[in-house]
Amino acid sequence: MADRFVEIPEQRAAQLRDALPFWLSLLLIPVAWLGAIKGGWTVILLPVMTWYFFSLLDALLGLGRANADPETDEARLTWHRAITLIWPFAQFFTLFGIIWYVTGPGDAHLGTLETIVLFFGMGVITGTVGINYSHELMHQKNNTERWLGDILLSMVLYSHFRSEHLRVHHLYVGTPRDPVTARYNEGFHRFFPRVVRSSLISAFKAEKELLARRGEGWTSRKNPFWRYWALQGLMLVLALIVGGWEGLALFVFQALVAIWQLELVNYVEHYGLTRKHLGDGKYEHVKPHHSWNAAHKATNWLLINLQRHSDHHYKPDRRFPLLQNYTEADAPQLPYGYPIMTMAAMVPPVWRRVMNPRVRRWRSMYYPEIIDWMPYNKARNPLPR
Repeated sequence: MADRFVEIPEQRAAQLRDALPFWLSLLLIPVAWLGAIKGGWTVILLPVMTWYFFSLLDALLGLGRANADPETDEARLTWHRAITLIWPFAQFFTLFGIIWYVTGPGDAHLGTLETIVLFFGMGVITGTVGINYSHELMHQKNNTERWLGDILLSMVLYSHFRSEHLRVHHLYVGTPRDPVTARYNEGFHRFFPRVVRSSLISAFKAEKELLARRGEGWTSRKNPFWRYWALQGLMLVLALIVGGWEGLALFVFQALVAIWQLELVNYVEHYGLTRKHLGDGKYEHVKPHHSWNAAHKATNWLLINLQRHSDHHYKPDRRFPLLQNYTEADAPQLPYGYPIMTMAAMVPPVWRRVMNPRVRRWRSMYYPEIIDWMPYNKARNPLPR
């Protein structure tokens, strides 16, 4: 297991110098404002930095295999936690500030194409960084952090992701009941509309079933969907007030881009990896080999160790600096970090060429006894009980 590879003692893991690389995401804030104010070629810098700059750093810096002591006291992780607490405010004021600027004082400065490209870039960072930070926050027990996670998700109109992720994905990953587990040979362009539709339905159903077990209906005030809808409505109204109909359209556009970014990552994380059906709707427990991992240093800084995905499923509430790296002996590894892999996913023939042989090797390594993979490929095994 990953604990064999502990190399960073608690005293060092809690220091500012260990946390600072994860603060690199804040560089995207001035880059966003640079694009809004200067226009021209600068509007492409957000996706270029997010996808290519950090991937270039990966190539230069290599893999980050060192693990912090998983028993490190959370109270000592102040500098790590701070970035996830700062980002919601930075994103809020940047997103709505730029909506105000490009529809008001800067209206005559940017052309239509420049504005569209700029808000495409905004969607890239609200999806790549914002949703990822909301993912970290929603897993914590602290109500303030969970609320900040909800606010981040409302800024991309995808609030139900919290319910889907906590009540469906973590319970049923690798089974036919999890919409987010991408099926073997399923291209992203088929996966995307399926997961957007199915995840909303499964999230609402999961909350409804939980309320029913408590003797309450879905209309109960305890249904988090009321909070989701209220927060999303508030964000839409705010975009309309700040930027008029153009501002509302730009807000919705960046939200769609952010959702696309999220589901690209979801597609990569579990592609083709399924839990063994034991019969009668029973499935094996989730294990490290049911998630794709990437130890690439720079993209793990950007994504606050999301690429250490096996350990996240093993300990979902473990803070990101304490997530453990797994070797190839314990969990399957991606050849590149998420940014490059998500770009490959957009071209299904390239994706299949890179990933399908890896899935087949994974199957022969962990499940040589399974002869017929068709029920797994098509999600036709019984739903888990």
